[in-house]
Amino acid sequence: MLKITPYLGVLVVIVSVFGIWEPKLGYFLLIVFAALLLISPFRGRWFCGNLCPRGSFNDFWLGKISFRKKIPGFFRNIWLRVVVFVALMGFMVFRIIGTEGIVDKIGMVFVTMCIVTTLIAILFGIFLNPRTWCSFCPMGTVQRWFGGKRYQLKVDSSKCVDCKLCHKVCPMGLNVNEMSHKPDCIKCGRCVKVCPKGALSF
Repeated sequence: MLKITPYLGVLVVIVSVFGIWEPKLGYFLLIVFAALLLISPFRGRWFCGNLCPRGSFNDFWLGKISFRKKIPGFFRNIWLRVVVFVALMGFMVFRIIGTEGIVDKIGMVFVTMCIVTTLIAILFGIFLNPRTWCSFCPMGTVQRWFGGKRYQLKVDSSKCVDCKLCHKVCPMGLNVNEMSHKPDCIKCGRCVKVCPKGALSF
């Protein structure tokens, strides 16, 4: 996790709230899309754990009021991810086609998407887990597809004492030291930092 990570959540609020009056703020989402597409082939979901405004909002805003339950396995299902991806991308394309190329209207499409996904993230984030949305987020899914095998977290089993501290700090709710393949690891490094034996590394 970068030093700036906890503060990026404010960008979600700016786009979702002020974007209603200034639709051009919606174009910020294009910068986010471009950044994660450039990073994911090399580092998988690293963007999610370090630079994603939504991830920051979920961790450091919703995290303060969340019930922090275990993320149900259903939300990690690949078919759910595909349905959510197709639905949101289809909605975006359909709405953009209807804008007739007007800059503010296109921006408003992105603002609307930000508002809708933020409301979903808040609902699940409070009543389940802050990172529930991230389990089936379309952009997280794209990063998984592009670089799920890249920059993998490694576990030195000779050092691991199975204290499960890594499980407790993982924002995605992964059983960190028990998994050989972790495509949904967001590379935030919290497990590495908390490990008392130095058994984890990237």
